[in-house]
Amino acid sequence: MSSVVGSFNEQAQKLLELHLASGFQKYFLWLRGNRQSDHTALIQKGKDLVSYALINAIAIRKILKKYDKIHDSKQGQTFKSQAQSMRIEILQSPWLCELMAFLINSRDSKVKSEKAPAFEGCNLIFNDGKPSLTCEIFESIIKLDIDLTCSICLETVFDPVSLTCGHIFYYMCACSAASVTIIDGLKAAEAKGKCPLCREVGVFDGAVHLDELNILLSQSCHEYWEQRHQRERVERIQQAK
Repeated sequence: MSSVVGSFNEQAQKLLELHLASGFQKYFLWLRGNRQSDHTALIQKGKDLVSYALINAIAIRKILKKYDKIHDSKQGQTFKSQAQSMRIEILQSPWLCELMAFLINSRDSKVKSEKAPAFEGCNLIFNDGKPSLTCEIFESIIKLDIDLTCSICLETVFDPVSLTCGHIFYYMCACSAASVTIIDGLKAAEAKGKCPLCREVGVFDGAVHLDELNILLSQSCHEYWEQRHQRERVERIQQAK
């Protein structure tokens, strides 16, 4: 199971790095071995990876359901606990969230390729003004919802960052929770820092900035984004003094 999660994270990260890269950086990544720089190929790869993540998550869930019926030993319960955490990990991977945003951005882009395979399974929806990412595949048999409201400030995540536990926060709120300035960043957080939501330890050092999600939300909530941008600019100036 760890190889499933690891393979997904690695492939998704490489795809998104190549997509967001520009100029010499993209050429360097191409030389390094990732030659699928064609936009159509990247979209298809992203679609395949999202399906891969959700299919594996549902498969593990079914295995655990059957496992309950035949195993009740201490070792069995330990295995079940580990398996459950792996299922959570692939569903809460920041790269899954980024891939979903990437597919929506590619589909909604004004510059579209006629050959690009549109993926209608991923959407950004709003309920009472609160956004969330949703994904439904195989005629809604498999569904995933990702809330995009910061649990600290209770506003839409601006400059979103995912901690290693999978919880997404507004970057400034994450820095506040880690007791670091937004100038020093989350890398300066203590190793024992805890997620303000699930209390898992050591979640700040490997935090991932969700660039594709940031692009998606900035385009979908333009007025709100401008207001938050101004507020953060003031905060950065105050912390720099």
